[in-house]
Amino acid sequence: MAFDLERVRARYPGREILWRESTDSTMLDAARLTAPGSVVVAGEQTAGQGRFGRRWHSERDAGLYVSILLRPTGVTPTLTLALGLAAAEAIASAAGVACDLRWPNDVLIGERKCAGVLVQLGDAAAIAGIGVNVNQVAFPADIATLATSLRIATGCEQSREELLIELLGAVDRHLELIEYRGPGAILDLFASSSSYVRGRRVTVDMDGASVRGTADGLDPSGFLWLRCDDGSRRLILSGGVRPA
Repeated sequence: MAFDLERVRARYPGREILWRESTDSTMLDAARLTAPGSVVVAGEQTAGQGRFGRRWHSERDAGLYVSILLRPTGVTPTLTLALGLAAAEAIASAAGVACDLRWPNDVLIGERKCAGVLVQLGDAAAIAGIGVNVNQVAFPADIATLATSLRIATGCEQSREELLIELLGAVDRHLELIEYRGPGAILDLFASSSSYVRGRRVTVDMDGASVRGTADGLDPSGFLWLRCDDGSRRLILSGGVRPA
């Protein structure tokens, strides 16, 4: 189904919102923009970007693939957490689906990923890439047991336009929260919205090795504390977190 861009533009008059039928990556497109708040949304990405150089599966006309040019007021970890909160809020508003958040950038339905966030910092701007699995009914074999979509979760087709409308508003609200109340407000909200922040047994994959332990909260910058099985407490700066 064709994407009704004018419906989104009508809700955000004066905001630059660009549509690409197909593009390599909306993040590369957004990097060419100049006005804060500008948005690029695509029907398909041929080289969608994920963490650690992975590719984001971007089936044509099935998901929401969007990048937003920001002038960030917070550091990257806090900004990433804020965008995950915004994505979860938008999904709940548009599709009625409650999501879990897995540090630092995964939005889950149950144990399966339905959305992800990627932030890239430049000299004076940040690009927020957000991908949401909306109307996919199946996934490639290598991620079939790990991914889900709003359609699979609800049993019915969902509006990508309504989701984008809700997402842009939620991103704006969470950035304002950082600006006016500071990063701590985001950290508290993320900790209360995620089952992966404290008390959960997890495995962290990083630097070619895996470490097991219990999630033990966030530090003031938004990094994850891990109480390792050997009794030590380790600050996780990056890595993939999964249930132990």
